[in-house]
Amino acid sequence: MYFCKDKQFQRNMKIIIINGPNLNLLGTREPSVYGNESMDDYLARLRKRFPNIEIEYYQSNIEGELINKMQQAGFSYDGIVLNAGAYTHTSIALLDCIRSISTPVVEVHISNVNGREEFRHHSVIAPGCKGTIQGFGLDSYRLAIESFMG
Repeated sequence: MYFCKDKQFQRNMKIIIINGPNLNLLGTREPSVYGNESMDDYLARLRKRFPNIEIEYYQSNIEGELINKMQQAGFSYDGIVLNAGAYTHTSIALLDCIRSISTPVVEVHISNVNGREEFRHHSVIAPGCKGTIQGFGLDSYRLAIESFMG
């Protein structure tokens, strides 16, 4: 929780998880890579684990919609957890968005992208992010949330 000495109130940390293309299929898409758990089920576990953090979720398969959502959250949230999916490797527009907002962004990948196809080894968005977490399955999201707490 955050406390402000000048005012008599406290507020919970506000974090949004933003997932890019094809991540709406978690739980059914390539279970050997992404696991069997749906994002809805995992979000319920995250919210239970972090009851004092307001965790919002957004997913889109469309690059411009991801940018719009980051711009909406990018000046009033405490953190953005971004799994840009395949846009990680191609989207200068997402990088420009990340650099234009004040909310810190942590790049997340469920799989170890460096252990996959060569084209996945380079992140275009990483230079604008606070950090990158990858390869820990859905727990990559938990680790990203924890990175905003300390």
